[in-house]
Amino acid sequence: DVQLVESGGGSVQAGGSLRLSCAASGYSGTAYCMGWFRQAPGKEREGVASIIFGSGQTFYADSVKGRFTVSQDSAKNTVNLELVNLKTEDTAVYYCAASRPGIISVCQPPYITRLGLEGQGTQVTVS
Repeated sequence: DVQLVESGGGSVQAGGSLRLSCAASGYSGTAYCMGWFRQAPGKEREGVASIIFGSGQTFYADSVKGRFTVSQDSAKNTVNLELVNLKTEDTAVYYCAASRPGIISVCQPPYITRLGLEGQGTQVTVS
């Protein structure tokens, strides 16, 4: 079975930075798309950032553009998210998502929650 394991969450003050990582284990081949979505208390899931591994093309939600950077290590089916200039409204549980093996998925942030594979999430708290 494929497992996505996130790491790197934590608590920071507004204006601070964090780096999240997600590694896919048990994955056959290379993922087409990996990305991140988040969910704050009482709110719907929100796609944040994503990357197409083959081309390296990245996509961002308007709310994080210029502050978050998504990157890949396709050889390891790993995706990272660099968060800088964090705001209190960035507080949420951040989830890693990946397309299923052999599946070419729509990779833009609004569709990240539908990729089919997701991790358990890591908490990011900005105060």
